[in-house]
Amino acid sequence: MSARRKTSVILTYLFLIVFFIIFVFPFFLMIVNSFKSNGQILESPFSLPSSLNFGHFAEVIDKMNFFVSFRNTVVVTFFSVLFIGVFAAMTAYYMVRHSTKFNNGFFALMVASMIIPFQSIMIPLIYIYGAKLHWIDAAPIPLLIILYIGFGSALSVFMYHGFVKSIPYELEEASLLDGCNRRQTFFKIVLPMLAPTSVTIAILNVLWIWNDYLLPSLVLTQDNHFTMPIKMKVFNGTYMNNWELLIPALLLTILPILIAYLFGQRYIIRGVSQGAIK
Repeated sequence: MSARRKTSVILTYLFLIVFFIIFVFPFFLMIVNSFKSNGQILESPFSLPSSLNFGHFAEVIDKMNFFVSFRNTVVVTFFSVLFIGVFAAMTAYYMVRHSTKFNNGFFALMVASMIIPFQSIMIPLIYIYGAKLHWIDAAPIPLLIILYIGFGSALSVFMYHGFVKSIPYELEEASLLDGCNRRQTFFKIVLPMLAPTSVTIAILNVLWIWNDYLLPSLVLTQDNHFTMPIKMKVFNGTYMNNWELLIPALLLTILPILIAYLFGQRYIIRGVSQGAIK
């Protein structure tokens, strides 16, 4: 390896180390300070804790009603991501295999809808579902899932659409000759082949829905329906400046989605490169 090449590699690693420290340092501060008392945090926020005190986590779980908000977030995220994946895959498959002018125009409208900001439609949306249909009072969590399916389908259809075009039609013809109908061909042949894109879409939607604050804040009005971002906002307003409770609460809020991202991040790049770019 030439000297110029070695210098380039060393500089690249130095840049990566610097950026790694910049991104990881806030998480480091959050973890070390979650075991300290309020006075210790204010006196020495950068020092390591003298002992691992898990009492603050137990107090947060109790006062925050953590498991109720965690359950609500899991329910909303799971069903939203599940239905988005299934409906988007079926829609993209139908549009690719039945390429009519109507389907192509409808696909173009779905792609164009991704540039519409949510803030421009949230007031009429809440007026219709809240004041006119009263669904916000009757079934807020099912309504929230339906809204997520609607807002998340456009990008998912777009990604599936690119991947379905790369699947040879001969495989489906062979399945039909073996006696499968269209529905069986889709679920037994096509859908398993969409697994890389499905994983990517699932991870992206989980990150979005789990961390979303704006839409749940408009739909969920009762404490026992709150998801974790809403609950964290309420908890922050109640225990403002009480850092020994706020920092463990913040850590508990982001920990599940952080673990999910660390395990699934490699599938995001792989799925995007195999689906959306084609």
